[in-house]
Amino acid sequence: MNKNRLWTFDFTVITIGSVVSMAGSALVSFALSLLVLDYTGSTFLYILFDVCVNLPMLVFPALAGPYLDRVSRKKVIYTLDFVSAGYYLLLFVLLRSGWFSYPLLLAGGVFTGVIGSIYSVAYESFYPNLVPEGGLGKAYAIGSLLGDLAAMAYPLGAVLYNWLGSAAPIFAIHAACCFIAACFERSIRFQEKHMAPARPAVRRGPRFRRDFREGLDYLRGERGLLMIALYFMVTGFCDGADSLRLPFFRSNAQLYAAWPVAAVTLYAIVTNFDLAGRLAGGVLQYRIRYPMGRKFDIALGAYIAVNLLGGAMLFLPIPLMAAASFAVGVLGVTSYTIRTSATQAYVPDGKRARFNGMFRVITAAGSIAGSLTAGALAEVLPERTVMVMAFSLAQAAVYAFIWRGREQIRAIYNRMP
Repeated sequence: MNKNRLWTFDFTVITIGSVVSMAGSALVSFALSLLVLDYTGSTFLYILFDVCVNLPMLVFPALAGPYLDRVSRKKVIYTLDFVSAGYYLLLFVLLRSGWFSYPLLLAGGVFTGVIGSIYSVAYESFYPNLVPEGGLGKAYAIGSLLGDLAAMAYPLGAVLYNWLGSAAPIFAIHAACCFIAACFERSIRFQEKHMAPARPAVRRGPRFRRDFREGLDYLRGERGLLMIALYFMVTGFCDGADSLRLPFFRSNAQLYAAWPVAAVTLYAIVTNFDLAGRLAGGVLQYRIRYPMGRKFDIALGAYIAVNLLGGAMLFLPIPLMAAASFAVGVLGVTSYTIRTSATQAYVPDGKRARFNGMFRVITAAGSIAGSLTAGALAEVLPERTVMVMAFSLAQAAVYAFIWRGREQIRAIYNRMP
């Protein structure tokens, strides 16, 4: 590949396909939530639907890894997008006819969760092959920037839902987005080589078990990767405390009585500063080049600073809280870009899907457990106390995993130019 040119044909195609797919996903996720809430009128059923969509993330990424290290990831990606297009087109037709069934929609949520779990591992494992040598940092900065821009479409999903009076047209839009993305992905020219050494694992149970064990053994044998995964499992657990910020604003509105807007509105404003920080961080990551051999130090500083700011956030006045949120956004994108580009370049292509699958399962387990724990603790302790406890644990994890594994992690983070 041309080392001096990031925007090759394949990278341009995968980026355009991702933009189209993310835009449709942002619209439909909000519409689905509103659809379930409006038809059932039950907060519990709404939460249950959300849990069912995310539950496959605890299992399927790890199961998909061995298969995706033996089969064409490109084919899996565009095939799943075609399947998604068909599924949302079917939902469009059914809703237009006046159909609604919560149990079937719940089953559909699990189905889309499975598709999303497999798709994410296939995409993460295929994507580095489409980036010219030395361009992974910029490529992941672009991906982060596009993801944050897509997040801005969430409110648009609510606007369209209210304006159209139905989720059906939004499902049709998403079906079209998935179809267009699949067509783009199908045109990628890169020739995959990772599946050449053996027949696809999907055809042979014993080979799947062997490949699965090899993935576990690889992660256990790579101390740097293992320490990174364990750290992000703990931070995923601690990030569950972030969900307490909205309840804190609602239950402590008197603290912000001097402001001319409601406390919940202030929460939304502060949250938008985090998004603005992520956007600014994405642009910064695309434009700068880190000094050789300093990426680990920069990432370590970002981890420490994010945990300090997260623990102090609810004690700050609104202007400082907004500034802290902006800083967390910038630092989060910085550490994400360093970590992702380094680990994806470090892991061999033939083992990348297994590593990505294991990493997703480990971090998802931490995140779900953390959300449940934070919610339970908040019933008996103030939100501020829970936040301090959570980010203190995350800070301890910096020492336990990142600092203690610094030699191995430094070798991973600093190897990329």
